[in-house]
Amino acid sequence: MRASTRSGPLSDSQDGWADTSTRRRTGESAYLRESEWDAVCETTLQTVAGRVPTLVGVSHWSTEGAVRRARVAARNGATAIMVLPQVYWKLTESELVRHFSTVAAATDLPMMLYNNPGTSGVDLQPETVVALARKIPNLTMVKESSGIVARFRSIQDLSDGALSVYNGNNPVALEAFRSGAVGWCTASPCLVPQWALALHAAATGGEDERAEAILVELLPFLQFIVGYGLPRAIKAGLELQKRDVGLPRAPLLPLPDEQTEELEKILDRLASHPLLAGATGPAA
Repeated sequence: MRASTRSGPLSDSQDGWADTSTRRRTGESAYLRESEWDAVCETTLQTVAGRVPTLVGVSHWSTEGAVRRARVAARNGATAIMVLPQVYWKLTESELVRHFSTVAAATDLPMMLYNNPGTSGVDLQPETVVALARKIPNLTMVKESSGIVARFRSIQDLSDGALSVYNGNNPVALEAFRSGAVGWCTASPCLVPQWALALHAAATGGEDERAEAILVELLPFLQFIVGYGLPRAIKAGLELQKRDVGLPRAPLLPLPDEQTEELEKILDRLASHPLLAGATGPAA
């Protein structure tokens, strides 16, 4: 929450940010009290103040909770909402339809369906995603985080291009762009914003060799933050950059000292790399 009102991606929108997203499911949303979730949502949207589109993740264990969060997001000026099937019991297809339809109907905002089997335990196949979209008019976007690159093209083809597909799996970022992903939902800009922007620009600008070179250097960082968990790794990195955001919420523990030292070396190497010198920390 403190990071939302300090330097960082939210205050750097003039330097090329396409959009911002508050507390995704793989962040710490599940560990916040509802009053805290509201505060993060409200503070983020007030800080962005319409300068860039803002996507708010509103996932909750219950449909009622997700509806409440969606309405808070809409009331505070969100551009769109994102919903993950955050479940304990595996949902039937009818239950998925009811859940997503009810949340979508709670506001008039566009909705992004979030498929992240690694954290939710639910893997929404392309056919299921498209079937849901045909029943829910404002379901217009998909964040596909399974890491299965073929799904980007499959979802587009099955939906006749009606669904915009975004990549949420960091290590396959370049492959995803080449397979038709229209965007990249990533926590990497929290620590290396210009590297993420450079990869996006090269990948979408036809600079294949540069994109490959950037990914080669960036990949160890992307693999590190995914491998050790985004809340642990990103918060440790922010502390290394003298940006106090507090400890991960229990039951999560801080990144161990040995891994923090490893992360520091990775960030130092990226900051001094001639390919993109000075490209870690808050954008200038």
